[in-house]
Amino acid sequence: MGAFEDSGIFKRKHESSANVIAAEEGVMVTEPDGHELHRALKARHITMIAIGGAIGTGLIIGTGSALQKAGPASILISYSMVGMVVYMVMCGLGEMASWLPLASGFTGYAVRFCDPALGFALGYTYWFKYIIVTPNQLTAGALVIKFWDPDGRVNAGVWITIFLVLIVSINYFGIQFFGEFEFWLSSFKVIVILGLILLSFILMLGGGPTHDRKGFRYWKNPGAFNTYIDDGAAGRFYAFWATMVSATFAYLGTELVGVTVGEAQNPRKTIPRAIKLTFYRIVVFYILSVLLVGTLVPYDSPDLIFANKQSNSAAASPFVVAIESAGIDVLPHILNACILLFVFSAANSDLYIATRTIYGLSKEGKAPEFLSRTNSRGVPVYALGLCSAIACIAYMNVTNDSKTVFSYFVDLVTVFGLLSWISLLVTHIYFVRARKAQNVPESDLAYKAPFGVAGSYCALAFCILICLTKSYDVFTVHFNYKKFITGYLGIPLYLILIFGYKIVTKSKTVAPHEADLWSGKDAVDREEAEFLARKAEHEEKHAGANWFYRTFVSWLF
Repeated sequence: MGAFEDSGIFKRKHESSANVIAAEEGVMVTEPDGHELHRALKARHITMIAIGGAIGTGLIIGTGSALQKAGPASILISYSMVGMVVYMVMCGLGEMASWLPLASGFTGYAVRFCDPALGFALGYTYWFKYIIVTPNQLTAGALVIKFWDPDGRVNAGVWITIFLVLIVSINYFGIQFFGEFEFWLSSFKVIVILGLILLSFILMLGGGPTHDRKGFRYWKNPGAFNTYIDDGAAGRFYAFWATMVSATFAYLGTELVGVTVGEAQNPRKTIPRAIKLTFYRIVVFYILSVLLVGTLVPYDSPDLIFANKQSNSAAASPFVVAIESAGIDVLPHILNACILLFVFSAANSDLYIATRTIYGLSKEGKAPEFLSRTNSRGVPVYALGLCSAIACIAYMNVTNDSKTVFSYFVDLVTVFGLLSWISLLVTHIYFVRARKAQNVPESDLAYKAPFGVAGSYCALAFCILICLTKSYDVFTVHFNYKKFITGYLGIPLYLILIFGYKIVTKSKTVAPHEADLWSGKDAVDREEAEFLARKAEHEEKHAGANWFYRTFVSWLF
């Protein structure tokens, strides 16, 4: 089915006859022409999207409020714990995606291996998450620009319009253009965060203009742990657990590489590589960042407290607080420009994920059929139009307190993200059961989750615990009904979707020995064989020209 086009892009051929594919519960249906995605994401695209996908405002800005609330040791522990959970989620996803790369993505795995009702709930929960977070990112972009326009001479709606037109255009021009654009943006984000880590390390050792060697001074005074709600050990625990929300929000989007499997070249090789890099990204980008920023800024710093009252811009970043306290003046403006690009990249990829998620639901028969129709570039244009129209709710924030709206969005998006992780972990557990029931040996897997099903069980328990307790502080002092609604609305909605679908369709949980592990696998096998054959032929013809790339660069991608 797969072939290189004249342009070198590996994509699915538009056959004149209908393609036979597997639908939910193993039933074979025909897929009409004009509903296919193109496999145009190269290995380097997937790698950089995976590396840079979750680097955004959650890490650069969100760590400030967490540091102020809980102290440096608490955020180091919480980011490490949630990072381990994220790695478990990615490993389970990688095992399923490398076995059978489905264009319908997450929903397809849940439908085949677990329960059609879970696929329905996961798909719509994930879609809700990204149709909310896309306008949220557009709002954040307008707020970032306020750093240079504090008086608001230009209405925020102007910037929202510019960003929206740009991200819709990038998504409309096709997956190859999107992949190339995100590759360079993600590369830039990686360079920025590595630069911040290096700068923070230098400042910690006294390399700044003030030559103040801080080391771990602030871990002793005012201390490594702050208190919240209560005093003593209980207060320190409350503060630590409150940072779980910030840590979870910072990691949201890590799983987006799983959405790209339907458009990835040679997915059985590129997806496992991207998953393996996740561990190093978590350690270097997240854990090292929060460790260093905790050495540079004390949690009781007046500058940090003031920063957390600012809008979503460089002024709110703890890194900027550290830079300014070190006597460096020009960097905050540079960092604000970087944050603007971070937000723009996030909005761009969020619209992509929302589009592909509703496309996958349509492919599974759980959304209107027209939403899976694609144009000549392989872009589901009707799905893109729907998600772009919903993104216009960003304009509602122009007349509201943006910071308050942003915090409500954070709460709502966090619970949707946690529910998506829970669904993926449950699906992986059922996939392993099905694999064992059907005697599929581990040696047949292109990628095996290093912690196996035990890792998924542990991560599942932890995700459920965070989901139920993440907004515990709404019950303290006085009941905050607004935060309660945004913090927990996703849970009843998720359960209604699952049980409502089961009641209406009378669907049943898939038995392990009946799970469809095979439909469509032969087509992916042929695509992989053809891709590797053409790649080997191409490399043989251009062996001399590609020597530098193979020797010094290809190991990364």
